[in-house]
Formats: sequence, C-alpha cells, structure tokens
Amino acid sequence: MNLPNKLTCLRMLMVPFFVAAMVLSFSNHYLWALILFVTASFTDMLDGKIARKRGLITDFGKFMDPLADKILVTSALICFVELWVTPAAVIIVIIAREFVVTSLRLIAAPKGIVIAADIFGKMKTVSQMIWVATTIVQMYLEEELLIGIPLLAEMNIVLMWVTLGLTVVSGINYLWKNRAILSDMK
Repeated sequence: MNLPNKLTCLRMLMVPFFVAAMVLSFSNHYLWALILFVTASFTDMLDGKIARKRGLITDFGKFMDPLADKILVTSALICFVELWVTPAAVIIVIIAREFVVTSLRLIAAPKGIVIAADIFGKMKTVSQMIWVATTIVQMYLEEELLIGIPLLAEMNIVLMWVTLGLTVVSGINYLWKNRAILSDMK
C-alpha cells in the first residue's frame, strides 16, 4: 500500500476518535476533536498532492479518498445535530447530495465513466471542512469561557449557508454535466 493510500486509511481510522471527542465529555474534548478533524482534513490534502506528484494514483485511492472525506465530514455534521449545533434540515440536504453524487458515480462506473471531482465539488469539500473546524472552535471556546462569542457564531452561520449553497450548486452541476448517464437508465 502506497503512502497516499495509507494517509487515506489513517483518516478513516481517526473518525471514531473524532466522534468520541465530539460527544463524550472530558477535559478539552472539543480541542481534541478539533485537532483530530484538522489533522484528518490535512491528510486529505496531503494524500492527493503526493499521489499526483509521485504518480501513485490507484483505484483504491480513487474509491477510498472521497469515501473517507464523506465519512469524516458527515460524522461531524451528524454530531452537530446530536449536539443541537446545526438544524437537521441542513444536514439532510448535505447528506442527500452526497448520496446523489455517489449514486451517479456508481451508475457511471460499469460504463467505464469516471466522474472526477470538479471545482464545485472541491469548493464544497473545503467549505465543509472550514465550517466544521470553525464550529468546533466556537464550541470549544464557549465551553471553556462559558460565554457565547457572537462574532464567531455569526461567522459560523454564514459558513453554514455558504456550505449549503455550494453543496446544492455542486450537486446540480454534477447532475447536469452527467445527465446523459441518467438518460441511459430507461
């Protein structure tokens, strides 16, 4: 197994520890969650760069890298719902988009068509990771300081709506660009 694929596996292995840090109450648990999330997000950027630079792109990486991203981010978003940080409707739209795009890829794969991430998908992923990280920062600071931080709360609301918008736009874009695949499903 090459280094990029090991980083992808490491990201997936970090998810249970991240979730535990989010939902279990122990000293500095949100700080640990933040560290784990940022580290896992960094491995996402790093594994792609290494794979492209060294010519180590594999079928395993093509499949597992986006899956690892989805597991990491959706785990965080589901924790946000459990912790009453984000409305469930927002998370449902985000997860629904992931199901739609993943289903589209599964329909395309047997036809020999690879649906690669495009600029909107990458922007969506980056916005999700920034939003999740800043929300965890807010949660950590509020727990430590025992007060709300209005500017940070407002910023996270804006990031939530930006992320939701990019999620919807990227989903529509994938469907539009690959509508021929769907028209063949008769």
